[in-house]
Amino acid sequence: MSKINYDLLKIKAIAFDVDGVLSPSTIPLGIDGTPNRMVNIKDGYAIQLAVKHNLRIIIITGADSPAIIKRFSALGVTDIYTKVSHKLPLLKEWLIRNNISTEETAYVGDDIPDYECMSYAGLAVSPADAAIDIKEIAGYISPAKGGEGVARDLLEEILRARGEWMTKGKAFGW
Repeated sequence: MSKINYDLLKIKAIAFDVDGVLSPSTIPLGIDGTPNRMVNIKDGYAIQLAVKHNLRIIIITGADSPAIIKRFSALGVTDIYTKVSHKLPLLKEWLIRNNISTEETAYVGDDIPDYECMSYAGLAVSPADAAIDIKEIAGYISPAKGGEGVARDLLEEILRARGEWMTKGKAFGW
């Protein structure tokens, strides 16, 4: 039985913010001012496995970083949007283009720029250290902090519900 109070079998797509969700909220800056984001290897494993099991993953971030595109492309994610100042119009258009309903969508966010998308999605998910306003609308608050396994937590629950976690073949390799 899932710890998430939502019919996870409905979920076809998961939208992720990056900073504060797939990377910690605190990001060291390089000497030139470029953010050096950290990533969670277990999140990466779960993302690539979800892609292999035909879950649609979309990255929507306000960040401007070629490293984000490189990281998530390497995991099999094809829908990566950076430099997005207003996320909801992009999410709505992407869902329509891919014939995915809001009930079939989870959105994982941590701060005010994610509020509208989280309110729109069927399942709103936040990390444990999300902003208070975000936690108030989250249908599920992960016990993991941003950058510390939020994606792994959610994707493992979805794949377990689908009977696709720890299955032969796809689960035991990258």
